[in-house]
Order: sequence, then structure tokens, then C-alpha cells
Amino acid sequence: MRSMTGEGPGLAIDKSSAEASPHPALRATFSRKGRRTLRGNHMGRVAVVTGGSRGIGAAISKALKQAGYKVAATYAGNDAAAAKFKEETGIAVYKWDVSDFDACTAGLKQVEADLGPVEVLINNAGITKDGMFHKMTRDQWYQVINTNLNSLFNMTRPVWEGMRARKFGRVICISSINGQKGQMGQVNYSSAKAGDIGFVKALAQEGARAGITVNAICPGYIATEMVLAIDPAVVEKNILPQIPVGRLGQPEEIARAVVFLASDDAGFITGSTLSANGGQYMA
Repeated sequence: MRSMTGEGPGLAIDKSSAEASPHPALRATFSRKGRRTLRGNHMGRVAVVTGGSRGIGAAISKALKQAGYKVAATYAGNDAAAAKFKEETGIAVYKWDVSDFDACTAGLKQVEADLGPVEVLINNAGITKDGMFHKMTRDQWYQVINTNLNSLFNMTRPVWEGMRARKFGRVICISSINGQKGQMGQVNYSSAKAGDIGFVKALAQEGARAGITVNAICPGYIATEMVLAIDPAVVEKNILPQIPVGRLGQPEEIARAVVFLASDDAGFITGSTLSANGGQYMA
């Protein structure tokens, strides 16, 4: 019986044939023993997590550190929370405004001087300034767009050329269910998060040949401080009935998805949007 390494409609690749194949794409995929050959060990790779000291970002930072990455967590203004996070986890924290391109460039240079070249970037930082559109102010619009969407350019552009030169990179953007389906009272937030998905789909095509993957994760309702601050009766009556699995998601569940997408094993996944919402919205 032939040993197959992959199969699909009309496709079956024999390991021995792949090893002997003159085609470089197949030779790069298999070792002499027929096992997949990964692009090296991720241990010690530098990962930057924006908004990485609280909420989902904190869970991502901790999961990446546990997986062997050297992690830098950025934050915008809560010095006390960042100091506590650093003390408890040993993860390096850096303060800058992700909506400021010059601040991102300078901050990333400092991270690379301290830890090494950035190979994994998690664009997680985000804010909300909710309001019905007929009452929304210019500041509410631009603050959310600048932090939640323009930050993707500000953070990714300074590390992109290095990733291209090294022929490896992982860019993971934390979007939102509301970027997929929209949400009343969040025209600014939904617009920015939908833009995140477009950013991923376009940039993934540019990075693919350079060994860089670009993906998005769209969380639904996650048990963060913000969600847990909602009246429990409101959660029970209005939120949980929308979620088929019947519960809130946990930050650690999003973090595990990030760790996978950052890994060598996810090298064939790019331009994708992973919905992590308990079945609330199925795109």
C-alpha cells in the first residue's frame, strides 16, 4: 500500500515520489524520511503583541511566551497594569501609541535592539468609542479608525522589509465579529475591523512568496474585563442566547489560535479569517 502524504479531489502524493521529484516545491516539503520539513524551530523567535498587557492581548502574550517565543507586549497608557503584568509574567513591556507611525517605528527599533528581529507580529490593540452614527463625533470616528485600522500599517510596515529579507514572518490581526456582520452603534469600530480583514487578504498575497503569512482572527463575545463589566442579567438575557455554544469565549481560546497561526505548522494558511465566536456568526 502506498504511503500518502496528502490527498484531495484527484490528488495523491507519494512520499517516495516527492522525495525524488525534481520539482523544488516538493523537495522543500519533505525530508528523506518522508516527514514534513519545517522552516526551523520557533523557539526564541521574537513576537510583538500590541495591547499585550491586558485582556485578550495579555492571554496572547502569555501563551506565546509559554510556547517559547521572546515576547514584547505594547501598551498605551495604563502604567500600573503594565507594571503588574511585567512583574507577574516576566514579559517585557513597551509603551507607545499604535496610532502614531513614528512612535511605532521608534518602539519597534527598541524592541529589536533589546530582543532581536521581529518575526511574529500580533496586531491586537483596539479601542471603542461607541455611539449612534447621527450623534457620532469626528473624534469618535478618527480615534477608533486610527487605533484599530491605521495601526496595522503603523506596526506592520516597519517590520515588513525585515521579514521579507529573512523569508519568514507571521502577521496576525485580531479583528472582530462586528467587522464581519456589523453592529448598530459601532459604525466606526465595525468599519475599522472590516478594514482589518481587507488588509489581511491583500497583504497575504504580497507576503506569500516571501514566506510571510498574514491572517485574521475574529473573536465574538470573550470574557474580558469589558464584557464581564456588563450587567450579568443583560449577558444572560441578551448575549448568551445569540451564542449557540451557550457561553462566553475565554481569552485563552483566542490565544491558542494565535499560537497555532504563528507556528511553522500553519505555513500553508494565509489570507484567512478565523471566526472564534461560538457559532454566533457563520461567515
